[in-house]
Amino acid sequence: MSEQHLKIIQNYIDKMPSLSTTVTKVLEICNQKDVSPNDLNKIISLDPVLAGNVLKLINSAYYALPNHITSLTRAIIILGINTVKNLALSTAVLANMKESKQSSLLMDKFWMHSLCVGVTAKAIAGEHKVPVNQREEFFLAGLLHDLGKIPMAHCFAEEYSACLAYAQEHQMSLHQAETIIFGFNHQHCGYIIAKKWQLNNNIIEAMKHHHEPEKSDKEHRLLISSIAIADVYANVFDMGSAGNHFIAEEHIMEIFQQSTLSWQQLTPMHETIQEAIEKAAIFLQIS
Repeated sequence: MSEQHLKIIQNYIDKMPSLSTTVTKVLEICNQKDVSPNDLNKIISLDPVLAGNVLKLINSAYYALPNHITSLTRAIIILGINTVKNLALSTAVLANMKESKQSSLLMDKFWMHSLCVGVTAKAIAGEHKVPVNQREEFFLAGLLHDLGKIPMAHCFAEEYSACLAYAQEHQMSLHQAETIIFGFNHQHCGYIIAKKWQLNNNIIEAMKHHHEPEKSDKEHRLLISSIAIADVYANVFDMGSAGNHFIAEEHIMEIFQQSTLSWQQLTPMHETIQEAIEKAAIFLQIS
């Protein structure tokens, strides 16, 4: 049955919209070492929706600038190339998948959970003194980490509902229940999505290993362990819900062993994280 399920999932993902030409070009340009704000401006200015999103972000409460910014190039300079890149990708992903309708996941709660994980992972990156221009990658990886649940819940609504109930009844993590019932879990489905969209290796590895950071390559370990810790944080503080209502204590200990961060360091950041979630939800249009 697992092979049959996987074929259906693969077919669903194959039919998912590809990222727009503009977003693909933005990602391509941003991977070049000598990219400039003017290079990005030339691409983004051809896409009124993306240009509008960039200006909306720079003029939002998230940045609280004293003067209204109307120049796209100026907005890109202030935001930074990585922020603009990840805004382009995250809004494109949400536009492609936000309308997915199925009964087993409540999508508003799902996206709020995902947003919390992204914001918290970015805050953890700050605690680890990750360079500022690299922290947006932590946000994006956290935002996208659970995408693999969407095709599973859409293609197998009744079975996935049973999977959610099974995880609660047996007090196990959802990805473990998925593996028992389907023979694979949302990490694998997320990996297939990330490969389809040709996302970078950091995001691919995060979607593939966020429940098992110890299985990731060492170069990705800090990012993935940060996502794993942020996921625990979101579940403990009930920030939205992606269906995972139980996390074994030993699993939490294993996750923290992959990081130098402690829970005692994380909890004082609660107010800052909450504020960042509220601000980010505005420009990503997550209720």
